[in-house]
Amino acid sequence: MHNSLAHALRRAGHEAVVASAGSRWMNTSRDIDLYRRPGLWGSLRYGWQLLRALPLMRGFDVVQLCDHIFFDLKPEKLYHILNYLKRHNGMVVLSALATDCVYVDACQRTRLYRYSDYTVGDAPSPYVGSAEYVALAEDNWQLPSMRRYSNHVMATIDGAVSALLEYDMAYRPLLGERLAYGGIPVDVSSLPMRELDATPQRVKFFLGLQSTRTIIKGTDRLLAALRRVHDRYPQWCEMEVVEDVPYAEYVERMRHSHVLLDQLYSYTPATNALLAMAQGLVAVSGAEPEYYDFIGEHDNHPIVNVSPLVEGDIDAQLEHLVLHRDELPARARASRAFVERHNDAPVVAQRFVEHWNKLIQLRHQP
Repeated sequence: MHNSLAHALRRAGHEAVVASAGSRWMNTSRDIDLYRRPGLWGSLRYGWQLLRALPLMRGFDVVQLCDHIFFDLKPEKLYHILNYLKRHNGMVVLSALATDCVYVDACQRTRLYRYSDYTVGDAPSPYVGSAEYVALAEDNWQLPSMRRYSNHVMATIDGAVSALLEYDMAYRPLLGERLAYGGIPVDVSSLPMRELDATPQRVKFFLGLQSTRTIIKGTDRLLAALRRVHDRYPQWCEMEVVEDVPYAEYVERMRHSHVLLDQLYSYTPATNALLAMAQGLVAVSGAEPEYYDFIGEHDNHPIVNVSPLVEGDIDAQLEHLVLHRDELPARARASRAFVERHNDAPVVAQRFVEHWNKLIQLRHQP
């Protein structure tokens, strides 16, 4: 996301530097490499990388943090780095797009959503209590030490930009006008449209798994439903499933399909779905009415919205795509048009710039 944002900012005449771990196995491009390798030697090397990198992170008008945990360090160390970034730059702004105390509270305490990573209706989600949940230590956001750190982040940042409706809902009560919706930038110009002029004989479904995030994303349920539909209609559909592949390979393999299965517990399409839609794939993801209203889109609704609240809904939606293959060309064109309007990188970058300028004005108000 932030690499696409940086490219768009540069094309608009700004200077932008990306310091990143490359999203682990995705190996996305970056200007300053902060990938932490495992083991003692990896930790020592990472410390050396940070010592070299921090002097390069001074003198910017804006530092846009990707997350509360913006480096691969424990909070007690991030306190000092956050203060350093604040001291040596104009502003520090948060990208509201990840699991943190604010989002966890919105899911579990104030229950802002009908369903989320943590709850489905009145019940805990399948993720809560799973091995994934324990392995990723998401429950650490409930610890007093994590809450103290989160409070420090919220007191330090000048504002935030939300990537999805859910994060906007969580942060809006805390930040008010210091929050703006930015969305997820997609470099549409680098993603050629896969033209689909005729009804395909067989629908090609594509599903990318993240090995440590299958249950939280609901891809386990999506895959199970896809297998059932494939077993019912093997002559009319085929499926490709990949796991933990680098970003460039992932995008290339995706584009040879017709339908991408994204995630289940979201109100909104995220990066995966938007990348597919930009290439003319139909996305099976979250697309609740609140999302379309939020972005002001009243006509073009190309995303196949699947609900975890309705029994059998995933199977029914996938079966519809197989039995109504004639709808795919129009859905593909509508998907590309949707991303061009709402998530093209220059469009999103301009939202960020406008909000940064607004935050500068707010800082100078008496």
